[in-house]
Amino acid sequence: MGIFISLYFSFQVSFFFFFVCFAYFVLQIIYSFWFKNVPILDVFSIAASFILRIYAGAIILNYHISIWFLLCVTSLALFLAVGKRRAELAILDKEVAPAHRKTLVHYPLNLLDNYLSMFAASTWLSWAFFTFLESPPVVFGPLLSTTILPLTIAGTNKWLMITIPVVIYGLMRYMSIIYGGSRAESPERVLLSDKPLLGAVLLWGILVVWVIYGAGR
Repeated sequence: MGIFISLYFSFQVSFFFFFVCFAYFVLQIIYSFWFKNVPILDVFSIAASFILRIYAGAIILNYHISIWFLLCVTSLALFLAVGKRRAELAILDKEVAPAHRKTLVHYPLNLLDNYLSMFAASTWLSWAFFTFLESPPVVFGPLLSTTILPLTIAGTNKWLMITIPVVIYGLMRYMSIIYGGSRAESPERVLLSDKPLLGAVLLWGILVVWVIYGAGR
């Protein structure tokens, strides 16, 4: 009943918002009855749910999503999903793993390690391209851009690049957690319990807000 009420109110907001919410609902059903037992598609389904959430927010705000930002979110979602599978497989015996999740038997550790490396690299690279090419068209005021800084480094596009090392650190930290224990079985638990990782996320958020809304104003 609650689902239909939510869909009704989403339709009142916007048809496109309703469409995304309905697609998310259908995806959860398909995942629960089929995709969660299909290797690779189970991970793709988790990533798709993140993308649909991003689109839902963008529709509400009437904001155009950069392709590089979307690629970054997709890569990060795949990275977290694979990390969850890697942690599950690491803490479970081979005999117990299939009972916990059927797809685990199809994921050798070395294959998941390769997936992690691939999605970690694509995450920070797509974020880097976002900062290079697709950042919001905000520029510094005349004080910084004309009297202190040369024109080559006086735009928001350039300054958003300072978040790249923070993103790389966060990915490296999360990978060290995956290989160091079982906490990565729950990404939310990792974020809230690991102070260095939480600090990196907070620092990233502060830098992004400062660059977009505060720098040069």
